[in-house]
Amino acid sequence: MARSPVPSVLPSTPDGARVLRASALLGCAYYGSIGLFNPFAPLWYKSLGLPVVAIGLLVSMQSWTRLFAPYLWGLVADRSGRRVELIRAAALACWISACGLLLVSSGGGGASVLGLTLVVFLMYFFNACVTPLNEALIAHELAASGGMDPKRYGRVRLWGSVGFLVTVVGGGWWFDAAGMSVFPWTIVTGLTTLVIAAWRLPRRAAVQHDVAERASIAETLRRPEVGWFFLGMFFTVLAHTAIYAFYSLYLDRLGYGKGQVGALWAVSVAAEIAWFAFQGRWVRHHHLHHWLIAAALLAAVRLAGTAGLGASLGAMVLLQCCHAVTFAAQHTACIGLIGRYFPGRLQGRGQALYAVLGYGVSGVLGSLGGAWLAESHGYAACFWAASICALVGAGCHWRCAKRDPLRPV
Repeated sequence: MARSPVPSVLPSTPDGARVLRASALLGCAYYGSIGLFNPFAPLWYKSLGLPVVAIGLLVSMQSWTRLFAPYLWGLVADRSGRRVELIRAAALACWISACGLLLVSSGGGGASVLGLTLVVFLMYFFNACVTPLNEALIAHELAASGGMDPKRYGRVRLWGSVGFLVTVVGGGWWFDAAGMSVFPWTIVTGLTTLVIAAWRLPRRAAVQHDVAERASIAETLRRPEVGWFFLGMFFTVLAHTAIYAFYSLYLDRLGYGKGQVGALWAVSVAAEIAWFAFQGRWVRHHHLHHWLIAAALLAAVRLAGTAGLGASLGAMVLLQCCHAVTFAAQHTACIGLIGRYFPGRLQGRGQALYAVLGYGVSGVLGSLGGAWLAESHGYAACFWAASICALVGAGCHWRCAKRDPLRPV
């Protein structure tokens, strides 16, 4: 049957191109700071002598704040239209909160744990603003140029992956050489780049929307295709929680060295970067549903293979390369459909719901459920269960494609 034509993509205006370059820089700084903090913070907590329970509490702060913070920031942004100003304020507030690491790390006992919990909570609360609103800025600029262009979006988004790869590799070398005592100063320095990048975003007038717009967030969420989309996205990302939370521990249990573990992580990020760089050749706007289904099915294969072939280094390398589709292609397709389902004044909240449902709720449930499975049945059980979740996600995305009235046939 005939397909709908691919929307024509107009060239960016000079101002729009400037926004996209600044958004790429912001993504690089944001994910670079995440690459410094998330992988190494547990090691720093351990160096302070904190008990495992306290470390687990601190590590979980990101998932807990993602349950509400992105939507709160998105709501304020959609109501005010001041996305750039909010990103700048949140980046500065995150940097100020990080300075608290310098103060509380010298304490001891319960007061130190309480202080660290408050500081880490505030850091994650404020940085939860950056990605959803930056994605909304990118989507707005692409829409102004004719619609979602996977090639141009990928070339912006890949810089976030580059930032993460550089800092996670460089951070390992740096902390090996200097010791974990420099961790607070390193994080404050890294977040300084985030503040600078936020101020490089061009100041824009408040985003104005047609007063005739009547669509509400509740009406949008009641649409069947939107419900199936979010359900499919939730199960697909929930499946990936097994990798994010337990992959390193699983490899360590199998006897892999730290260098091998780091190299396998690097393989997945390198595959992700390559996909973002060249996805314009394969991803088309009218194929977004197809890519979501393919990503979920491949995730099921990847996770089952990780569970069953974990002892084979060669198999692990090949399976990590699947990250190009199971994450990068899936993410691009999600951003494209959110732009379709949540246009105009709903864009910020649509991006926020992606963060809340995809990486907040799923992160909490996946971490808690995965921990129980790992303790009861071993780490491989986490990956088998995750594979089943991915299959459920594929089914939900198939239902979404069937119910979407805008889906090309």
